[in-house]
Amino acid sequence: MGVTYKYFGAPDGATAARVPISMRPEELGGDELGMGGMFTKIKPETVAAMVLTGIQGIPLHKVPPLELVVLHPDYAVVKLPMTVVDPLRGVGEETVGAAAFIWSTVPDRGGPRDAFNVYQLLHEWQDFSVRLHEAGHQPYCLVWP
Repeated sequence: MGVTYKYFGAPDGATAARVPISMRPEELGGDELGMGGMFTKIKPETVAAMVLTGIQGIPLHKVPPLELVVLHPDYAVVKLPMTVVDPLRGVGEETVGAAAFIWSTVPDRGGPRDAFNVYQLLHEWQDFSVRLHEAGHQPYCLVWP
């Protein structure tokens, strides 16, 4: 049994912490906090490292930690740093392609290894970043087993 991650936007940590406890994760539609979410099997730490290493050029060991918003027996909510999504909004195809290649060559890390898969994932995150920005939201991740 793996862990599933649902990324979503919220205006603040208090709103993000109010993820409906009574709802099963498969029932969450993505709009309960005012914007469409993204489901993935990729850990938020990996996404943060992928963007910050590939786009920002930050060494892997300097990627900032995630902030725990709420820890519940059935799930957790973490906040990603804005530096993870902000850089994606203004970059073009060449930068996304270069970031995908860079991430595919970083040793000793988790997550997708194929440059094309990383490229597709970064494009999904680029769209997510635009939606977050337009809504004035910050990135959060709901984690459950």
